[in-house]
Amino acid sequence: MSEEILVNVTPRETRVAVVENGMLQELHIERGWRRGVVGNVYKGKVQRVMPGMQAAFVEIGLDRTAFLHANDVMRSMQEPQAEASDAGDMLVAPPATLPVRPVTELLRDGQEVVVQVVKDPIGTKGARLTTQISIPSRYLVLLPHSRVVGVSARIEDEDERQRLKAIVSGLTPPGSQHGYIVRTNAEGQPAEALAEDVAYLQRAWSLIEQKVDGARVGTCLYEDLTLPMRAVRDLVRRDVEKVRVDSRETFERLHAFAAQYMPANATEGQAGLVDKLEHYTGARPIFDLYGIEDEIGRALDKEVPLKSGGYLVIDQTEAMTTVDVNTGSFVGQRNLEETVYRTNLEAAQAVARQLRLRNLGGIIIIDFIDMSDEEHRRQVLRTLEKSLSKDHARTTVYDFSPLGLVEMTRKRTVESLERQLSETCHECSGRGMLKTAETVTYEIFREIVRAVRQFDAQQLLVIASPKVVGRITDEESAAVAELEEFLGKSIRFQADDQYFQEQFDVVLL
Repeated sequence: MSEEILVNVTPRETRVAVVENGMLQELHIERGWRRGVVGNVYKGKVQRVMPGMQAAFVEIGLDRTAFLHANDVMRSMQEPQAEASDAGDMLVAPPATLPVRPVTELLRDGQEVVVQVVKDPIGTKGARLTTQISIPSRYLVLLPHSRVVGVSARIEDEDERQRLKAIVSGLTPPGSQHGYIVRTNAEGQPAEALAEDVAYLQRAWSLIEQKVDGARVGTCLYEDLTLPMRAVRDLVRRDVEKVRVDSRETFERLHAFAAQYMPANATEGQAGLVDKLEHYTGARPIFDLYGIEDEIGRALDKEVPLKSGGYLVIDQTEAMTTVDVNTGSFVGQRNLEETVYRTNLEAAQAVARQLRLRNLGGIIIIDFIDMSDEEHRRQVLRTLEKSLSKDHARTTVYDFSPLGLVEMTRKRTVESLERQLSETCHECSGRGMLKTAETVTYEIFREIVRAVRQFDAQQLLVIASPKVVGRITDEESAAVAELEEFLGKSIRFQADDQYFQEQFDVVLL
């Protein structure tokens, strides 16, 4: 599999694209005036404890107060062992062995706390916080005030897991109150590389501790790396062939960062990131060269065509995202069941790619075409799970429900691509539908009657969109004449290009 990472930098926006075999798989966007805050550590102050919600609202200097649940409040060193997940190498909580204490015992109004953002503000919701801080580096994740040493589940070789765990445990002084998660990128790395990361993380945490006492509420104590550096830290794996950057300044920063933190591994014969970095100097924009701009445009469409002739319909709502699979023009070669099976197999792969590309998270419901063969269902589910295994976000897939639906979840930390790049339609207010010109016409007639009965006027002027006025003066001219006779008033109509289809005004003259 050929994989490349493309970094496109403009004065106010940076974009990073992950391309596999010539196809866009992921897109990350950071705008200068609206950088994400996930991973940042703040000194906060509890504004209000909500016992009924087992949570508290915390002021950390953002536009809206952030949300801190009792489950995310660190308790004293009573932590069972944990392992890292295969999604971003972050800590996954083990089955609870301690009862959840009431939030009123953990927090109080006015209390100052050190918190980390785990989810950006999304829509009308504030940021999600935790007091269980984690600081990532190239190969490790530092867990202050924890004794956990875990290894990413994506490292499957048991001997390698034990080797890495032994190295990190050996680098942790006896009695240390810090724990570590070994990230996927650490596989095959020597002890020296891990020791460098341990030293870097200890310095980073020491600086945070030094800032805490004198900092004011709302102070950012630690800020995660910029998007290009996060991308090479988190996304570059062994199968990444090139990282192409179209900005000389950003290229030089990445080069210095890679030389310091991501050197070549001579003992394993692995090239370092420095060898994979390339400054793109072509005249044609780098995203145009790879067709990325067209892919971004298609990623905002509701319908996703499949090569077989079928298609997906993706709807993102406040509560969940739904994906409907349709056969479309695909008629198959054998019988209906085989046609449905082949379409669903292709759809399973396409759904996994679209979730990753569009960065859709939360609850996701997939309505595959009904299949009567139980083995076909199992194969479709396996294909979906296998396709999702490449996703950096944590996903959980459940079996077909009695209604034939597949329910799944995908970890969401930032807004979806659609909500980053789009806004609610000012004409339909997000409904995705407009009232027909006929419906608006009859609304106008009712408003005319209401206005005449309420106010005294000899003449009325109706201002509306050209389409609505055209329909009234053409198809409804007889109805207008009857209405004028019934009311004993003269009615004039005026078209205005500034009015959208549902908008109109009835003016009394």
